[in-house]
Amino acid sequence: MGHVMRMTATGAMGITFVFLVDAANLLWISQLGDQTLVAAIGFAFAIQFFSVSSGVGLMIAATALISRSIGSGDRAAARQQAGAAAAIAACIQAGIAALVVVFRHDLVHLAGASGETAALAARYLGITMPSLVFMAVGMIASGALRAEGLGAKAMYVTLLSGALLMVLDPILIFWLRWGLDGAAIGLFAFRIALMVLGLYFAAYQHRLIALPDRRSLLRVLRPYMLVAIPAIATQLATPAGNYFLTIVMAPFGDDAVAAWAVIGRLTVVAFGGIFALSGAIGGIFGQNFGAGQCDRLRTTYRDALIFCLIYTLATWAILLLATPYVVAAFGLTGQGAEVVYAFSTIGVGGFIFVGALFVSNAAFNNLGKPGRSTLVNWLKDGVLSWPTAAFLATLYGAPGVIYGQAAASALIGLVSAFWGWRFVRALRPIAPEALDLPPPRPYPNPDRYRRR
Repeated sequence: MGHVMRMTATGAMGITFVFLVDAANLLWISQLGDQTLVAAIGFAFAIQFFSVSSGVGLMIAATALISRSIGSGDRAAARQQAGAAAAIAACIQAGIAALVVVFRHDLVHLAGASGETAALAARYLGITMPSLVFMAVGMIASGALRAEGLGAKAMYVTLLSGALLMVLDPILIFWLRWGLDGAAIGLFAFRIALMVLGLYFAAYQHRLIALPDRRSLLRVLRPYMLVAIPAIATQLATPAGNYFLTIVMAPFGDDAVAAWAVIGRLTVVAFGGIFALSGAIGGIFGQNFGAGQCDRLRTTYRDALIFCLIYTLATWAILLLATPYVVAAFGLTGQGAEVVYAFSTIGVGGFIFVGALFVSNAAFNNLGKPGRSTLVNWLKDGVLSWPTAAFLATLYGAPGVIYGQAAASALIGLVSAFWGWRFVRALRPIAPEALDLPPPRPYPNPDRYRRR
């Protein structure tokens, strides 16, 4: 439990700070007094969520490969895998960014935006999407640090990048009076900083990333994509669900969509620990799997579930007290305020089960069954959430979207947690060759790679 909490705490501090800066960005935009701008960011976020989630899937796959190699004692393979994964991820994200930029107007209209709101959302996407390439490299570097167990260094990457964004946003939005464009440029700068700092810590300071060549790219491509494809498919379920729910929310007006955007930021700030947990325990699963320590896999799974329960209950209590201040700070009224109150009273409870789902995802992705993560996530976000939210919205209005999301999370979270536990309990030590990795090779100077 101590290891789970340390790795999660460092991840949570970094990711929560970045999300806090993102929420502050939205708060500053809301202070301009135009709810259209807030709604535009909400629509853009629903679309950009897809591309960011694909990057998370690529990072998860890289962490799985690198941590297994480290666990089996082959650091040379781990460095090659990290370098090749960074190059492959950058190419994939460049293609995704190009597609979104070309079709951004159609995408925002499909999400339910219209008029000036749609034009502003498309403009925001046009500025920010090219920076996905830099973010992809930074995320792979962060994943390599976590695979090695260097949670604090991975935290520094996001903390320092977020601090830069915290300084830039008010300058760009208010002082230079660039408004929404300033927010987009600040996000672009943040992603460049993420890449630079990630490469500094992972490639330069800890020698965890080797410059890829054609041979290593070809050797790593197949095992990497075997994990990355289902991992990306798994991660895309959440933005797909968010996109569908945005469509359900859109007919209730800009006030409801603005509240939905606020809830999106509030969620990632309040539950940074839950979002960080999956990435934190992924490296623990991978290393112990590579080393054949199956008893530690079961202990990690159990402790992660306990952590989720305690964390969510504590956060729920804090959000109940903070809700009136959140509503006032963002200037939400009417339906917008009702949506936020529905989230803090009912919707937050669903994160007990979302956390359990994330724990099972980490087990499936890092222990050789990534397809199962894809299945359960799409059952929740692609099959259950949308119709449940649409039905409850006819009964309760905009807050019904929150109720439907929570109900789907509760059902699938329980099923996934039980399935993951049965899977982990049944695991037995396996040979390194079954992991699709080369056999370990001794190093002439092992002290060079001793953890600092």
